[in-house]
Amino acid sequence: MSDFPLLTVLIALPAVGAVLVMALPRANEHVAKQVALAVSVATLALTVVIALDFDADGATYQFLETYDWIPAFGVHWALGLDGIGLSLVAMTAVLTPIVLGAAWHDVETAAAAEPGSSKRSVKAYYALMLVMEAMVIGTFAATDVFLFYVFFEAMLVPMYFLIGSFGGAQRSYAAVKFLLYSLVGGLLMLAGVIALFVLSEQAGEGSFLLSDLQELSTSTTTQRWLFLAFFIAFAIKAPVWPFHTWLPDAAAQATPASGVLLVGVLDKVGTFGMIRYCLTLFPEASRFFAPTIAVLAVIGVLYGALLAIGQTDLMRLVAYTSISHFGFITLGIFAMTTTAQSGSTLYMVNHGFSTAALFLIVGFLVSRRGSRLVDAYGGVQKVAPLLAGTFLIAGLSALALPGLSTFVSEILVLIGSYPRYEVLTVVATLGIVLAALYVLLMYQRTMTGPVAPQVAGMTDLTARERLVVAPIIAIILALGFYPQPVLDVINPAVEATLEQVGVVDLAPSVPAAADGEVSP
Repeated sequence: MSDFPLLTVLIALPAVGAVLVMALPRANEHVAKQVALAVSVATLALTVVIALDFDADGATYQFLETYDWIPAFGVHWALGLDGIGLSLVAMTAVLTPIVLGAAWHDVETAAAAEPGSSKRSVKAYYALMLVMEAMVIGTFAATDVFLFYVFFEAMLVPMYFLIGSFGGAQRSYAAVKFLLYSLVGGLLMLAGVIALFVLSEQAGEGSFLLSDLQELSTSTTTQRWLFLAFFIAFAIKAPVWPFHTWLPDAAAQATPASGVLLVGVLDKVGTFGMIRYCLTLFPEASRFFAPTIAVLAVIGVLYGALLAIGQTDLMRLVAYTSISHFGFITLGIFAMTTTAQSGSTLYMVNHGFSTAALFLIVGFLVSRRGSRLVDAYGGVQKVAPLLAGTFLIAGLSALALPGLSTFVSEILVLIGSYPRYEVLTVVATLGIVLAALYVLLMYQRTMTGPVAPQVAGMTDLTARERLVVAPIIAIILALGFYPQPVLDVINPAVEATLEQVGVVDLAPSVPAAADGEVSP
């Protein structure tokens, strides 16, 4: 089993599945959905096999595969997973079949909303989501910087078409804005990738392997410029304030299923890249820029939360909550303590499921009512109590209620960040208060009060919708009460990363009392 290219198969499986879906006759659109769902379940099964065979105590990469790809340029097909990568691959593999199940009627709903538009292809919709899964898994597993860049840019293509071909009325504008922002970041990173290869060639044999590039010795100025090239690309993808402005438009115009893939999965590539590449390739520059990035992160926490409170569009509201959450994640990464960075990685996973629940349930609401406006609802819990109940759990998860998954990760980020940035961490806690406002106000306006005439005949969750939401809610509850198995996988990789950066955890500001003594 150790010699079998598990990661290559894991990437190839959804990619080949997408080809099979597109090869089906156009009349077999229902079969296309079933094939895509079966492929995503098979991908999840293979991910489970990999996770069970993963050594949680190992800090190094596992399931390594290295093959010459373009020998003349030192490019390798190189894959491997540490605990951080595995946790995000697992999140992607779990969410994809859930998203495909939730998207069962997305194309028909979009076509009904625009009767005069050209017929949208169900096969293309599902194939694009499978391609998206393959590209994202590739970014989390790549250990060659050039290969990572290929996946990083290639994932833009399926998402561009998912938004631009199947989204709302302003889909073209949102898709182009998403693409342009991402391409600018990608070009900056490409310059950095090429510069790294040139530097490695000057030092000996040119290589794009992450393990080789981590051993490079570069001047302080060079390292800082390269750090900025990579960080800006990742900050746009994440998104981090002030590089975030493409997200609300893209998330609002995407279908709910595409929104989950965009915000819950694709955006994690940005924060993952900060850990995997910014910190380990440019340790001195990471330490130098960390205070500035922490300030941007805290601004993002408050900015996203404040704008979420004022939103009248449910999809944009969820998008702004994610900007706030990504602020917490970024703060934890650049606090550079084991507690904060473990919390950030766990937050990436938990945010994926929390955001998925919010996007999908909002999508169920919109498909029934035909409107994304908050004022179009009222009293939904009286006519659709199960829908309202799941919406409440998803919302409480977004505000990090104790007992739900995001609470654990958020508290770890704050506890771990405080020794490094005391004032910034205190300011960031205001985001928790603001989160309670935007979530509870949203729930109050849409679910409570008198039943609005427009929702009087609203149906509750169907069997398919319950089947889609149930695993997400179960994961949110399970990780809220017992996150230790995931942290056991994450922690060794976090410790290895911080060792590479050359930082150590700060000692507590109040010394621990000796036995029999009471600390002042």
